[in-house]
Amino acid sequence: MKREFIICDVFARRRFEGNQLAVFPDGAGLSTEEMQTLAREIHFSETTFILADKPNERGWPARIFTPASEVPFAGHPTLGTAYVIWDRFLGRKADEVKLDLKVGVVPVAVEDGGERLVMTQVPPVFGKSVEPAEAGKVLGLSPEEIDGRFPCQEVSTGLGFLIVPVQRLGSVQNIKVNLAEYDRLTDRLEAKAVLAFCPYTVDPQCRLHVRVFCDYYDVPEDPATGSANGCLCAWLVRHRYLGAGDFAIYTEQGVEMKRPSLLYLQGTEQDGGITVRVGGRVVVAGRGEFEL
Repeated sequence: MKREFIICDVFARRRFEGNQLAVFPDGAGLSTEEMQTLAREIHFSETTFILADKPNERGWPARIFTPASEVPFAGHPTLGTAYVIWDRFLGRKADEVKLDLKVGVVPVAVEDGGERLVMTQVPPVFGKSVEPAEAGKVLGLSPEEIDGRFPCQEVSTGLGFLIVPVQRLGSVQNIKVNLAEYDRLTDRLEAKAVLAFCPYTVDPQCRLHVRVFCDYYDVPEDPATGSANGCLCAWLVRHRYLGAGDFAIYTEQGVEMKRPSLLYLQGTEQDGGITVRVGGRVVVAGRGEFEL
């Protein structure tokens, strides 16, 4: 039996930038083991499987796998999968695609004729904070390179990340993850991946420079991470890092990996609740098939 897959570059300005995603539009009938095997074989940071050719009462059912395991939510797979559904199953005629994921229903708005897809993530949950020295050991940075005015804190909008504010661009660019310290830290946290950022950028269009490290998921570094940037967005709102609780900005990621990515972040706070929207462009880069 042949199974088609579509390769999308997500959060990309053009092909071969952003984060790679493989989408199987006909994932129905595949076992969990087969999905995991295909994700391991492709070995992108994530691979997704659309489980039906029409939505259920909640939305379009889909599953997301890293090379190592299934995850309940991830950002660029959500946008890429929504794009394939919008393009293939909806004939590009819808302005919203709702995905039914393990984490729950995630609505994705289709804006500017499909030039940008924006997802509204589930409400953030804030977890433990760690000392700057401990976060610095993981990233190969001194405590002085961490911005001690703000907490190094774990946040989840469906998948947890430790958010680490760094003082300078050069420090972020020079990060070298210490795997022993990484394992030691993530063993006692809900968050199993780390996002480090600073307020200086390579692209003047962007407000923040971001790097994300996910060895726990068999992804040492990710070129564009919508889930992590959603957690960052919530963190920015909660701690007023940008000076206000409502904002719309762009972040850059993947520069060090030669896969520059552009991510749109919109954060708002109302009645004590934080709403996080993350978006970007999806570009189809290729197609293929596997024989099972």
